[in-house]
Amino acid sequence: MSTSLDHDSTTDMVLGDRDLSGLNVLITGTSAGLGVETARALVVRGANVMGVVRDIEKARHNLDEAGAPGVTLYQADLASLGSIRGFATTFSAEGPDRIDVLIANAGIMACPEGRTTDGFELQFGTNHLGHFLLVNRLMPLLKTGPPGRVVVLSSAGHRFSDVSLEDPGFERTPYDAWVAYGRAKTANVLFAVELDRRYRGQGVRATAVHPGGILTELGRHLTDETFGALIAARGDREMTFKTVPQGAATTVWTGFVATGEEVGGRYCEDCAVAPEIDDPVETPGVMRYALDPTTARDLWTLSEQLVGEVFRAP
Repeated sequence: MSTSLDHDSTTDMVLGDRDLSGLNVLITGTSAGLGVETARALVVRGANVMGVVRDIEKARHNLDEAGAPGVTLYQADLASLGSIRGFATTFSAEGPDRIDVLIANAGIMACPEGRTTDGFELQFGTNHLGHFLLVNRLMPLLKTGPPGRVVVLSSAGHRFSDVSLEDPGFERTPYDAWVAYGRAKTANVLFAVELDRRYRGQGVRATAVHPGGILTELGRHLTDETFGALIAARGDREMTFKTVPQGAATTVWTGFVATGEEVGGRYCEDCAVAPEIDDPVETPGVMRYALDPTTARDLWTLSEQLVGEVFRAP
């Protein structure tokens, strides 16, 4: 089935008539865009979907409107380690006894310089560190049932920059919205690489996903200046956009169709494993630095230091 899928495939094309009854799926960012569509596509096929959002009222309205009223919602702010810890404690006590698929979908893009509650650069802190803590806190639930899967949403924006392990907070270098986004999205890929290495022996596989260019709330911080910088960085490449159902297709492909062996530790786009590239203007593809195992391990160590917790695979 997966071999016939491509750039234009939608969530419904990918999942077809699959019965997902009995699967517990946790998704961050189910208040708009890709998160809502991913939840809808899973709920209508019988999955037990749980969403993690900042604004429960907004999420409930948008999910109901999309035809996914059955999603159970939990409140958490990925820009606050305390909020994430509180959520994880509550979920572990009150939620289901296992998570089959965890989709790290929430994120922000190219925003003005800012800091999280704990003082981290806003994009790195929210997109990477928030999910790093959330996934690790919930890892015991991913290991309790059938083979687990973690899908981390990255972006072709990882091409803007490798991570900076020496200056993750732009304390010694001038802030640039796209460089910060690139660092965060590269961190998302590296997190999936190291997560997969650590836990594949225990049945949990992790993968990173580029959904494609989609017009969603993710672009709410774009200004004429930052959008112009994006266009300039693309050079002669034409900018094309996917619909939201097309954008969420690779997420559900990696989570529910592809095998763990096929996508584990990989970067996927257009419902396929992306080729490795060295030039950021090549398309499609993932920059080799985003898959580097040594950088992935070093980022994990740095992330543990920053969040103040050590996570070791037993």
